Amino acid sequence: MPPTTPYAGKFGSSYANNNNGGGGRVPQPHSPYRHGPGPAPGPGPAPHGAFCHVHNPYEALQPHGSHRSCSVSSAPATRERHYSANENPYSPPPPPMSPPPLSPPPPPRHHSTSCPGRAHRHSSSGSSGVGGGGEQPSRSNSTKGRFYGHAPTSAPPPPAAIASYGEMCYHDNSLVSASLEALIQHLVPTVDYYPDRSYVFTFLLSSRLFLHPFELMSRVCQLCVEQQRSGDPLLDKIRFREVAPKLVQLLTEWTETFPYDFRDERMMRCLKDMTHQVARADEFSWRAMQQMTQRLIKRLSALGQYEEAVAALTAAAALERPAASLKNKASASGQRGDVLSACDDAFVLAQQLTHIELDRLSFIGPEEFIQTFAMKDPLENHKGFFRKRKTSNLEAYVSWFNRLSYLVATEICIPVKKKQRARIIEFFIDVAQECFNIGNFNSLMAIITGMNMSPVSRLKKTWSKVNTDKFEILEHQMDPSSNFSNYRTALRGATQRSETAHSSQEKIVIPFFSLLIKDIYFLNEGCATRLANGHINFEKLWELAKQVSEFLVWRQVMCPFDRDRRVLQYLVTTPVFSEDELHLASYESEGPENNLEKDSRRSLRSSLLHRENRS
Repeated sequence: MPPTTPYAGKFGSSYANNNNGGGGRVPQPHSPYRHGPGPAPGPGPAPHGAFCHVHNPYEALQPHGSHRSCSVSSAPATRERHYSANENPYSPPPPPMSPPPLSPPPPPRHHSTSCPGRAHRHSSSGSSGVGGGGEQPSRSNSTKGRFYGHAPTSAPPPPAAIASYGEMCYHDNSLVSASLEALIQHLVPTVDYYPDRSYVFTFLLSSRLFLHPFELMSRVCQLCVEQQRSGDPLLDKIRFREVAPKLVQLLTEWTETFPYDFRDERMMRCLKDMTHQVARADEFSWRAMQQMTQRLIKRLSALGQYEEAVAALTAAAALERPAASLKNKASASGQRGDVLSACDDAFVLAQQLTHIELDRLSFIGPEEFIQTFAMKDPLENHKGFFRKRKTSNLEAYVSWFNRLSYLVATEICIPVKKKQRARIIEFFIDVAQECFNIGNFNSLMAIITGMNMSPVSRLKKTWSKVNTDKFEILEHQMDPSSNFSNYRTALRGATQRSETAHSSQEKIVIPFFSLLIKDIYFLNEGCATRLANGHINFEKLWELAKQVSEFLVWRQVMCPFDRDRRVLQYLVTTPVFSEDELHLASYESEGPENNLEKDSRRSLRSSLLHRENRS
């Protein structure tokens, strides 16, 4: 029996509540930076220290029906549960009485890709694709032993056996390898066949390793049309009318799961051509295609607004450099203010960080994880497309992590007085603890990274005034030794808590994103994509899909906290020091301890002063 996956199409229970597939209008969240109703700000350069003239990245319609509102209720958020520094909120819960609503997918090798109706397809189309023109035998008997591509401890089945099953190799009802042509054919629906939705997600996700999405869509649509041709125009129209709903269903899953593929004009032209083709055969399917296209355009429009807003934020923050502090630190500290003047409640700041994390996560397309290494496949022949695109939202999220780390270090290094620096360190430790309690591991790691940067860690006199017990516990939780084993344990606990959650806050899981990317990268590098016989190692594709689908479940969670627009504005627009500026500010806070640091300070002063004069 095929397992439940987050992408059991638009009919999955975990998406049914949020999907706006019915054509309803999705409410847009209010701006976190505007007070009260009013027209959206127009485009224009952002003034220093203000956000009012920049498109708000959190204003746009959330993709895939993720309706992120400003708050769940008008009442202030209550602290549902606080944990002590040495208490782990992610200890595994007792076994649930009923199945959790959002369980992560089981190991992909158990996914079923059974396809009733294959024999009908081959007899009607005359295609030499999957099945080879004969009826396909039972999947469970297709192979006697496991067929691995990356651990060839035993000999693979003989080529004749593979060919007799349509060049698709199964084990225990799970697809383990196949030729590219067979995989494409396996995606094409017929009147009495529709591919398993876990297969649809997996192949659409990883197919870009082998061919351009435009090429795949063109071939799938062409095959779907050609299979209905008999030489009689009237009969062809009748047969295409019968398969049209299945084709529309496949295209709907594609546009809802991988909408960013359709930023390519060739994809949109192909979609338009298929709309015309469907319109001539079936009015009901044609209307469904129109609704699907409207939702797609809305989603792409929201994405464009988000990307413009992030670019404007980045440019505005870069223009307003806090370089004056290098000449007069006391004056700069007074002009800039600090994080405590913006928010002195660690729990509230952790909530606002969680808003930013979930907002930015929601715009990352699942295919971006695969695009990061898609160019490495020797068969890839559209390098310009991949070089131009398609990891911009993923990269923007990594940039947010770096910004938060540098913001933490800047806030600590700017104050003149040691007592104030120690107070800010303790505040950020409390914020990190609250992020851990919430399940926001990305912000937690960014804060720890900022406090461990060399300009901050060298402030020994400041650290001597700080109680570091909680910080050491948090560092232990995120310790990179043993491949982050402590963090992975906490992440599993947070995932279990999310699956059995009784409140919106308990559903939040925000992974340490750089480690997630690293895991996917090494999974791709450590396993062969193609086998010796030319087949594609589909077991590897199942594993890639499993990791990405877990991320998509986490991405769907709605943030339950009220937005504090002033705090959000501070976090995303306040200028931060560069690495050189941080080191110089650190030396100004606590003088050099040796000749090496003295030489470094002189060099930094000269370099930065020259840079300021030129600017």
